Amino acid sequence: MNKILTKFLILFFILTNNIIAEENIMILKLKDGDVKIELFNDTAPNHVKRIKQLAEEGKYDGVVFHRVIDGFMAQTGDVKFGNSSNKDYDLKRAGTGGSDEPDLKEEFSDLPHERGSLSMARSQDPNSANSQFFICFKASSFLDRQYTVFGKVIEGMEFVDKIKRGDEGNNGSVSDPDKIISFK
Repeated sequence: MNKILTKFLILFFILTNNIIAEENIMILKLKDGDVKIELFNDTAPNHVKRIKQLAEEGKYDGVVFHRVIDGFMAQTGDVKFGNSSNKDYDLKRAGTGGSDEPDLKEEFSDLPHERGSLSMARSQDPNSANSQFFICFKASSFLDRQYTVFGKVIEGMEFVDKIKRGDEGNNGSVSDPDKIISFK
């Protein structure tokens, strides 16, 4: 009887652990392929909650990568002015909007900004992150402990690398930008 109970408990633990792990995995669908992202709920719970909420509501679907700087990062997530399938879409204003939700308090940590890190964009106010985020093309340690890292690309970084780059002379602004197809 103890062996059966032990086997049951082990199986239950394995299944439960996999379900919890899957809750913190999202797929960012881009034109060139799917990007698998692990979210860091333990480190940035409020930011992860916001990303999941907006993704579940479909707010990121159709949002452009409005600022992409080669060798640095690709920024997206302006669900107000950056959503190419929305009536308020305005590429010139993309990067200045957010969601209707209140801004988030910073959740800075010791997680480094390395290749594939996802981090929240914000203004000069550390507590102004809302919906915009960026994906690092390479390590950017000068951002560490100043921006909230909430996730990391675990598969498909080669598709992130194919995102159309912006104009270096115009702070990475992108004309005819690539967009998020879906984020689930």
